[in-house]
Amino acid sequence: MFIIENYSVAVLFCFITMLCWGSWANTQKLAGKTWRFELFYWDYVIGIVLFSLISALTLGSFGDRGRSFASDISQATSANIISALIGGIIFNAANILFSAAISIAGIAVAFPLSIGLALVLGVVVNYAAQQKGNPVFLFLGVALVMIAIILNAMAYRKLNAGNKSVSAKGIGLCLVAGVLMSFFYRFVASAMDLENFESPAAGKMTPYTATFIFSLGIFLSNFIFNTLLMRKPFAGAPVSYSDYFSGKFSIHMVGILGGLIWGLGNSLNLIAAGKAGPAISYGLGQGATLVAALWGVFVWKEFSSAPKKTNVFIAWMFIFFICGLGSIIYAGL
Repeated sequence: MFIIENYSVAVLFCFITMLCWGSWANTQKLAGKTWRFELFYWDYVIGIVLFSLISALTLGSFGDRGRSFASDISQATSANIISALIGGIIFNAANILFSAAISIAGIAVAFPLSIGLALVLGVVVNYAAQQKGNPVFLFLGVALVMIAIILNAMAYRKLNAGNKSVSAKGIGLCLVAGVLMSFFYRFVASAMDLENFESPAAGKMTPYTATFIFSLGIFLSNFIFNTLLMRKPFAGAPVSYSDYFSGKFSIHMVGILGGLIWGLGNSLNLIAAGKAGPAISYGLGQGATLVAALWGVFVWKEFSSAPKKTNVFIAWMFIFFICGLGSIIYAGL
């Protein structure tokens, strides 16, 4: 299987993760305004499962290093399989709640509360499990990225200055989603032998196998979480499975593309965790918030009608973001 040999490649993979995790949501926009998120989300989840399987059967099986996907999954202990499945279940619950939080509270509130909380707690949780990297530069980088996320939120507030105050329901969803999002990675990472991908300890899994099991956790839990959301949506009228199957093939493919993009980022991030450590790998990956902001600024022109002072927040946001990423990267040198 393919294994990363040096830290520079691991950082490159984490940057690709940022691009993927910060870009997949664009496919939801492309799916069209008439295609509800609950319906789009099914295709998105299918895309995640497809990519994890393709990755496991190719990069996770080719070559003469490490265990192939088939041999690895056959020797994995039930405890590690369950751990990766739980990671998928937690992520799915967090992702659905986060999407609902955006629809109720708006991006300006949802991103800094949910992703900001997930970034800080996630790095702490993963660093406590495996203390890899300089903690001073790691947490300094996290603090700088948090400032960038807050500046991003302030820019959106300027854009939506006339909006009403956010409901307690929206705030609550943001906080729950952020806490859940901070824990999913730890369950997946604990199912792997992060110290030795080439010859993992007996019962532990390679990142390719763990990613596939994780994606199955997302898919299986979606029959519960997303079915409930379809029947009792946080916003809008209920939708049914007949609505899903009546969608055009092109619309379904857009959702699957979104899942493939997110799945690519997730796979590369877990592969990089062996060399960079889970805290650094996770921290860099969650910089996706600012990648999403780049799409909003330069592609979707979300700030074209904003006051000129908004540009100051945007400029400083990118400065703090770049400095924060640099500090996180330096923590692993």
